[in-house]
Amino acid sequence: MIMPRGSDQLLLPVNPFFIAFTLAVAAAFNMLPLGRLPAMPDLLAVVLVFWSVHQPRRVGVGLAFLFGLLMDVHQGALLGQHALAYTLLGYAGISIHRRLLWFGVVEQALQILPVFVAVHLVSLAVRMAAGGMFPGWSLLLAPVFEALLWPVATLLLLAPQRRAPDPDQNRPL
Repeated sequence: MIMPRGSDQLLLPVNPFFIAFTLAVAAAFNMLPLGRLPAMPDLLAVVLVFWSVHQPRRVGVGLAFLFGLLMDVHQGALLGQHALAYTLLGYAGISIHRRLLWFGVVEQALQILPVFVAVHLVSLAVRMAAGGMFPGWSLLLAPVFEALLWPVATLLLLAPQRRAPDPDQNRPL
């Protein structure tokens, strides 16, 4: 993987079990009964697009579709609503991953914001086409919160890859 300009640290290979663990934790967090506020950020969407950008060969459109079906069944939504949204999210992440990695974390968040907005609008369009109620304009706050979570997700999800390959007395991590 080509590292962004200004970054002098090479990353270790990602452990596939860590990818699966983070996706499972994000899915479990989405399933917590916190209430379905329209402005609630979708943590699974953030983690899915993160791994689609950083590991496009391991996390792709198919896995995004399966997690979308899982969220549809869990939330009792129209079957395919989240599946379509997550599939588009995975496709967008894979499509822009080479360009996105050249930028810093804040610039990445700004570039991923329109993707989150588009995915929420597609999900809203599917809900409205099926006769659902309009949840209000606060729905547009969720993509902003998801974009604000991007730097935090980058810091946490890349942390295991940034550790030293051979710890010693000078590098205890």
